[in-house]
Amino acid sequence: MTWTDIWNITLMQGFAGLSLFAVLLLMGLGLAIIFGQMGVINMAHGEFMTIGSYVIFMASVLTQNHMPNLMSAYFPVAIGLAFIVAFIAGWLLEWALIRHLYKRPLDTLLATWGVSLALQQCFRTFIGPKEVSPTLPDWLMGSWAPAEGLDIPINGMFVLALTILVTGLVMLALYKSRWGLRVRATVSNRMMANAIGIDTKKTDRLTFAIGCGIAGVAGAAFTTIGSTGPTSGSLYIVDSFLVVTFGGAASLLGTVASAFGIAQTQSIAEFFLSGSMAKVLTLSLIVVILMIRPQGLFASKVRR
Repeated sequence: MTWTDIWNITLMQGFAGLSLFAVLLLMGLGLAIIFGQMGVINMAHGEFMTIGSYVIFMASVLTQNHMPNLMSAYFPVAIGLAFIVAFIAGWLLEWALIRHLYKRPLDTLLATWGVSLALQQCFRTFIGPKEVSPTLPDWLMGSWAPAEGLDIPINGMFVLALTILVTGLVMLALYKSRWGLRVRATVSNRMMANAIGIDTKKTDRLTFAIGCGIAGVAGAAFTTIGSTGPTSGSLYIVDSFLVVTFGGAASLLGTVASAFGIAQTQSIAEFFLSGSMAKVLTLSLIVVILMIRPQGLFASKVRR
């Protein structure tokens, strides 16, 4: 094996890490928004990712059976639909359960864990216990070869572009929209935000729903790199919380940096080690860094 081969393999592993980075970042963005503003530990966040994945699968099946001539165009529309369905589900969950448990973090953790188990059982009952995969459009298949021996999958590039777009929209909304102004005011000082007329309860509900909607988009991205089952989302929930904790709660820049670091470390380590050992190495590095800097990479100072 030549140095060129090793370099190409490292680049391809790095790009595989970018696909994992995209899913972790989209999951982490939703969690960072929810946890940063509301202090809610949502253990059902992974199931909103699964909802997004199943929306893509069902859209694929319906399009293939009833409108096969639209197979090349259904995927972007289905991504928007995944966001809407997960957004509505998040809105309903906040209204029915979460709003009654604010300032009770342990109760919220246990309640959302119960919701997670209930949703997984619903997936098994109404969709099926087996993993499923959508039929992807032809333009998402194949790879791009910029050099001999270097193949970059097109679906990975699409997922990365989608992640950049969503991250940019979230940043734009947080710093340029009325909703973002209310979120930042609530995070900075909830009591003062209430005093100046901001409906923080309504802001909380909208924020929770948007975070869940972003998880739905993460599920849509996930369908391009893996199959979906009832427990697919729960496999990513621990990594997503690590992304938020490692980056620093309420810091979107920290979420981006930690998602990239975790994904790249794990992907490149998996080439040289087994999957489980790569996971152990990644977790060990995170633990060591958090021992040195427990507030995370980019901690935000906020008043409650």
